[in-house]
Amino acid sequence: MVGPYGGITAAQMLQAVWLHPDRLGEPVALTVNFAAGLRDAPFVVEARPARTNRSTQHWTMALTQSGEDGASETMITATALTAARRVTWSATDAPMPAVPRPSDTERRPLPSRQVPWLERYDMRFIAGHIPQTWDGAEADSVTCLWMRDDPPRPLDFASLSALADVFFPRVWRRRAVMTPIGTVSMTVYFHAGAAELAACGDDFVLGLARAQSFFNGYFDQSAELWSEAGQLLATTHQIVYYKE
Repeated sequence: MVGPYGGITAAQMLQAVWLHPDRLGEPVALTVNFAAGLRDAPFVVEARPARTNRSTQHWTMALTQSGEDGASETMITATALTAARRVTWSATDAPMPAVPRPSDTERRPLPSRQVPWLERYDMRFIAGHIPQTWDGAEADSVTCLWMRDDPPRPLDFASLSALADVFFPRVWRRRAVMTPIGTVSMTVYFHAGAAELAACGDDFVLGLARAQSFFNGYFDQSAELWSEAGQLLATTHQIVYYKE
C-alpha cells in the first residue's frame, strides 16, 4: 500500500472540522481525496467553512507537508457536509445481515507485522477473510466482520470514519494476489448522530464490504457499517488504484 492507513487520515480530516469553532451541526458526508502518500513527518490540516446556510454547512480541508526542498505540498484534499438535523420520519431500507454475535465470533490473527495498524483493531471475520494462501485463486469480493478499536474506545464520528476503511483491498479477496494498491478517493455518509454513536459505547460495529468492478487499474468498494443494536450507522464508497 502507498502511505499510511487511509482511515486514520480520513478521521483526522473530519476531526479538523469537528473541532472547528465555527462548525454548524454534525457530519452528514465526508469525502477524502488521497493526492499523495503521506510521509512519516509532521503535517498541517486546515479546515475552512466554504458556505454556511441556515441548517447546512459546506467545508473544504487540505493536509500539507513540507517537501524535500522545504516547500509546502498538498497531500490530501477533502470536503465535508455538516448539518443541524431535525427530528423527522426516518427508516432504513437496507436489511442488516443475520450474523453471529461478536462474542460468538472468533478473533483470528492477521499479518500485523507487515501492516502494524492492524494491531489497533479487534476484527472478527464472519465471511471473506484475507487470503491465507496467495495462489491467485479467484473468489467473491465480499467481506463481513465485526470490528472495533483495540483497546476499545467509545464510538464517535472520527473513529467511525476510520472503521469505514478497515476492510483490506477487495482485489486481494477477489483473486488472492498481493497487488500493490492505494485508495484514491473515499466517501462516508453518516446515518446516525452523535447521540446514537454515544449509545453504542465501545461496542463492535458490523462491516459488510464488496466491490462492483475491477477495470484497467481501478476498483471500487461499497460498504455498510451497523451497530450491534441493528442501526445502520454509515455507508461508504471508495475508488482504489491497483498496479499491474
